[in-house]
Amino acid sequence: MRIVNNISQKMTDIHRPMDRALLRALFFMVAVFHISMFMWLPKAYADQVGGFNVLLAILFIWALCSTMIYSVGFKPVFWLWQVLFSPYISGVILVMFSCLYV
Repeated sequence: MRIVNNISQKMTDIHRPMDRALLRALFFMVAVFHISMFMWLPKAYADQVGGFNVLLAILFIWALCSTMIYSVGFKPVFWLWQVLFSPYISGVILVMFSCLYV
């Protein structure tokens, strides 16, 4: 039990630099941009990013969901959820989609 608490505390410490309101707002705006572009014209969005395959679609959905969880300020306690919903990973994926969209 103590090992799990230590891992959770280390993950909390790793995520502490991302615990800023400005970063949360920026991530939220980027996620809303991608959601709105995808929902407005999904075919045009897919063409713009070079098409979707199964892996890209899963990464896209996961990154958007993870970013929304981070943006609203939810902080998971268990270390596995902290890794799964890490803003570091979802941020890289959203930056990748932003670069593909431009």
